[in-house]
Amino acid sequence: MKSPTPASDPTPNVQALAAEPCALDCPVARTARLIDGRWTTLIIRDLLGGTRRYSALLRSLTGISPKVLAARLRFLEDEGVLLKTTYPEVPPRTEYRLSEKGLRLVGVIQAMAAYGEGLDKPPTAAPGPDLDQGA
Repeated sequence: MKSPTPASDPTPNVQALAAEPCALDCPVARTARLIDGRWTTLIIRDLLGGTRRYSALLRSLTGISPKVLAARLRFLEDEGVLLKTTYPEVPPRTEYRLSEKGLRLVGVIQAMAAYGEGLDKPPTAAPGPDLDQGA
């Protein structure tokens, strides 16, 4: 049974969430599915700075392949996290920006940054092992 939270506090009660079995409809599981993958949170982090072109994202995410970047961007667009605008120019110009749904992830990214500040720095600047091979 969920513990009630005050109407003025939209934050879920962590103890109440942890007391229940983790099902696919759990808020934490839904968020984890959305930001899952080696590169997804880094793409969102970059887009928190505003609209970015595909080439700018590719340059800023050291080590990401064009195929994986395209797949992650497509997934985030399909999930409504980002908006894609393609301009009918030669060559075509494509820009990405966070939607309202994507902007709601700012607190998650800020919490990850704060947590990461307390971790030892890795020996390399690139993210960890590639756990999301194809996407």
